[in-house]
Amino acid sequence: MLAVLGILLSLGLLMFMAYKGYSVIFFAPVFALLAAVLSGMAIMPTYTEVFLPNMASYLKVYFPFFLLGAVFGKAMEESGAAKAIAKAIVQKLGKKQAMLSVVLACAILTYGGVSLFVVAFAVYPFAASIFKEADIPKRLIPATIALGAFTFTMDALPGTPQIQNTIPMKFFNTDLYAAPVFGTTGAIIIFVVGILYLEWRKRKAQAAGEGYGHNHSNEPELVEDKNLPNAWLATVPLIAVLVVTLLLQKLVFPQWNIASWVTQAPYNISKAGIVGTMNNWALIIGLAAGTFIAMVLNPKRINGNVAKAINAGAIGSLLAVMNTASEVGYGNVIKSLPGFQSIAHALTNINSGGSPLLSEAVTVNTLAGVTGSASGGMSIALDTFGKNYLAWAQKTNVSPELLHRVASMASGGMDTLPHNGAVITLLAISGLTHKQSYKDIFAITLIKASTVFVLIGFTTIFH
Repeated sequence: MLAVLGILLSLGLLMFMAYKGYSVIFFAPVFALLAAVLSGMAIMPTYTEVFLPNMASYLKVYFPFFLLGAVFGKAMEESGAAKAIAKAIVQKLGKKQAMLSVVLACAILTYGGVSLFVVAFAVYPFAASIFKEADIPKRLIPATIALGAFTFTMDALPGTPQIQNTIPMKFFNTDLYAAPVFGTTGAIIIFVVGILYLEWRKRKAQAAGEGYGHNHSNEPELVEDKNLPNAWLATVPLIAVLVVTLLLQKLVFPQWNIASWVTQAPYNISKAGIVGTMNNWALIIGLAAGTFIAMVLNPKRINGNVAKAINAGAIGSLLAVMNTASEVGYGNVIKSLPGFQSIAHALTNINSGGSPLLSEAVTVNTLAGVTGSASGGMSIALDTFGKNYLAWAQKTNVSPELLHRVASMASGGMDTLPHNGAVITLLAISGLTHKQSYKDIFAITLIKASTVFVLIGFTTIFH
């Protein structure tokens, strides 16, 4: 009992410190070790033999995606492509569809491979401007950006190159386009219900006489930029990421006898992991191609800023990946504790007689909430239970592609608790607080999480 209480105390303190603005890179190991001590484990061996190795393992596999994704995003920003896309959508739809235009701008950038953090920075100035013009409360901006960037294009739509859609490939030998019908249906539901919720919140606020508000912080100065590329041309790097990745995953790599040389020294990749590894290579090459095109897209604007884009992207990726890796290390320490075994047993025995999808969704969602990270929680869940779920799926004739899509979509549910890094960053960019805007961000999260379970229910009934 004390071990379970130690886990809950540790998680509560980590959420509290993150809520107060303290770095999880520092406090994740501190509170992981606190939970370990309360479970009777030694401090230093837990830190050096459990926390750090698992943190390093996550970095080894996923650092390229964080690095290239961040550099690609900065290249899109420095070339003016991200701004051109956002501006074109906002201007086309106008203030009457302010929320829809912001959601679509975020969705297009996110689905094209621009990192969530860069999307928030790129779209916020336009969101603030059009919300102010339409007299919509500013406190609704974070939830609007979250719907466009943190939900259906992050992990539901097949093909999205975001990290949350790449992680399951390693465990289920799938690709970015796994379970297209399930994912697309979920994306449509999330988009429609999310827009309806935001519009309802807007009408309710305006009926009460609440407008954009005054004396806000971090108000952007929207300066007219004459060097922006054509909006359609600006989408070419985004399309390139998706097309190159798709061609390599579906057509090129499957035709090569890669196993004949990568399973031998010095690579020694297991035959079971070859498909997942090749899919990772495809995305790395796709992001590299998109970055190159973004850099040559608008020479007048990016001239002299190539080094800035690369350096800023690289530095930004370090903070993002270290935050997530620290949370993965934290989660793996929690996973090793005796108190976690009873929790794990309860999670894996959900619907034990039927499909593994419900158990997987609950487990991934729970661990994403514990770590405050979609990718971190999903990595721990699949590292721990992935083989069990795959075997379970084979026994019940469930496609590995469904395991991939459910894990991916479920990870973007409870990960957005107050200690989530993306939530903290989004609020900081907007100049708003948890008290002002978190309730609506969390509501969007509930819509996202509920959709996964509704679809699992339909899939189970008609399976």
